[in-house]
Amino acid sequence: MNERTKSFEGWQVCSNSALKRATRQLGQLYDDLIDASGLRGTQYTLMTQIHMNSGSSLKVLAESMVMDLSALGHTLKPLIRDGMVELVPDGKDRRVKRVKLTEAGIEKWQEATRLWREAHERFERLFGEEQAKALRDTLNLIASKDFAGRFRAGSDKD
Repeated sequence: MNERTKSFEGWQVCSNSALKRATRQLGQLYDDLIDASGLRGTQYTLMTQIHMNSGSSLKVLAESMVMDLSALGHTLKPLIRDGMVELVPDGKDRRVKRVKLTEAGIEKWQEATRLWREAHERFERLFGEEQAKALRDTLNLIASKDFAGRFRAGSDKD
C-alpha cells in the first residue's frame, strides 16, 4: 500500500473529513454557477438567511448560520460595503443591531437565486431528489443545537 492510498483511507472513516471534502467540492460547484451574480456561495447563503429572517439580530443570524459573531461580521463586511446589507439599530435596545437586505441587496439576491436554482436542480438530478432531501435532513440534524449538545455531553440519548 503506497502513501497516497493510506492517506485516502483515512478520509473513508472520518465523518468530519469526508463532510468537509464534500462541502468544499459542492461549494466550488455552486460557486462556479453563482459567480455570474458577483456573489460567492457563502454570501448568497447569508443573504438568503437575511432575506428569510429580515430584521433578525446579529446574534440570532449567527446562531442560525452556526457561526460566531466575528466570523459573521467578517462575512457581512463586503455586503455592507457594497450596499447590499444594512445594520439597523433595534428600536428598543440600540446596542442590538438588526440585519436586513437593502433594495440593491434584494435585486442581487434575486439574480443569484436564479443561478442557485440551476445549481440546485443539477445537484438533485445527479444525486437524486429523495437522496438530496435525506442528505439535507441529516445535515440539518447535525447542525442542530440539540445534536451539538448531545455530542459535547457524550450522550446518544434523545
